[in-house]
Amino acid sequence: MKKYVYLVTDRNRSCLHVGMSTDLMKTMNFYRQMPNLFFDSGQQLNRLVYFEELNSENSAMQRFNLISKYTRIQKDRMIRLVNPDWIDLTLGLDFERMLMSGIQPVNAMTRNLS
Repeated sequence: MKKYVYLVTDRNRSCLHVGMSTDLMKTMNFYRQMPNLFFDSGQQLNRLVYFEELNSENSAMQRFNLISKYTRIQKDRMIRLVNPDWIDLTLGLDFERMLMSGIQPVNAMTRNLS
């Protein structure tokens, strides 16, 4: 089973959280549904800015432990290498999930109608 190690942040990029999951979309939905569980609304961790897919629980745990020890500057550099604009990567994951389930994106559907 695939495991993911990820970094999430708030809209101001002031908080960074390292996590591990088997389902990134489900995890991000949890973060969004629990806005005030740990932080006020300004610090709501709802932007997935980095993730790695790993093949085993052991390798994911090792990577999680390593990234958890990184300084803020090291985490920033790691994010900027793959996501320089700190965009929310769940948008792409949601699009990929729609394609895999056979749901056509809106633009493709409108092209088929003409």
